[in-house]
Amino acid sequence: QLQLVESGGDLVEPGGSLRLSCEASGFTLDFYAIGWFRQAPGKEREGVSCISSMSGSTHYADSVKGRFTISRDNAKNTVYLQMNSLKPEDTAVYYCAAEPMGEATLIAAAYDYWGRGTQVTVSS
Repeated sequence: QLQLVESGGDLVEPGGSLRLSCEASGFTLDFYAIGWFRQAPGKEREGVSCISSMSGSTHYADSVKGRFTISRDNAKNTVYLQMNSLKPEDTAVYYCAAEPMGEATLIAAAYDYWGRGTQVTVSS
């Protein structure tokens, strides 16, 4: 059964860092595009970052450019989201999503497979 499990969410002070992990089971990530999305209370889910399957090209939302870095370790079947210089507005539940396609996108509707999310709270 195809499954995605996020981990690494926590409470962190503004300016701090976290690394989120998205581990896949039941399939190999090699041929899947992966996206990270987030949803804050009362807001719509938004795309944060994504990484393509074959080319490895990456995309970021303007709000996180220069602060977040997405990477994948196919040997570990895991995708990471390194988040630095965190701000209170980064507080949200973070989800990873997968789709067997080449180029990744920040459009949530393009992904069929989703994890359950991990909570990130940025507060002093």
